[in-house]
Amino acid sequence: MANRLTKIYTRTGDGGETGLADGSRVAKDAPRIEAMGDIDELNSCIGVLLCEAMPDELRACLADVQNDLFDLGGELSVPGHSILAESHVARLEAALDEFNATLPPLKDFILPGGTRSAALAHLARTVCRRAERRVVTLSKGQTVPALAGSYLNRLSDLLFVASRVLNRFANHPGDVAGGGDVLWQPGKNRAPKAGNS
Repeated sequence: MANRLTKIYTRTGDGGETGLADGSRVAKDAPRIEAMGDIDELNSCIGVLLCEAMPDELRACLADVQNDLFDLGGELSVPGHSILAESHVARLEAALDEFNATLPPLKDFILPGGTRSAALAHLARTVCRRAERRVVTLSKGQTVPALAGSYLNRLSDLLFVASRVLNRFANHPGDVAGGGDVLWQPGKNRAPKAGNS
């Protein structure tokens, strides 16, 4: 790895191809590269989220996730190579149960927002869903890591719960949502029917 990082530019990708870790060359818009790119973007989104104030337990959980995502990118870069295990998915499920237990029951759909940190968690959640879709697309024609879909699915759920945790953690009276969830109001801006005042 040290030799690979001594020179940042290589000029080998100028023709629209890039190299996988197994030495093969593929187009930069190949489904595998699209999936790897979305996972990289997701990791970056979580990095921005980690710049915000949050409970220590959530910070530690998301730091572990960043490492997992780098491992997942490595799996995709070497088709057939496995790093993630069932224990990675189980860890996310345990975190989901733990964090969700601290929240009031959710009776309505919520909108992305409330606090900046919660909105960033929602942004990461949507990028995670896109990464999951890319992995599904890739799986239709090529080998994908066995647990990639499960991991990304649980992670998107965890990021949703994290947004709720972050809104409650901030709990600043001056926030638009008062530190709580921002509830969806169906048809809020619908024009009134004719004859109604």
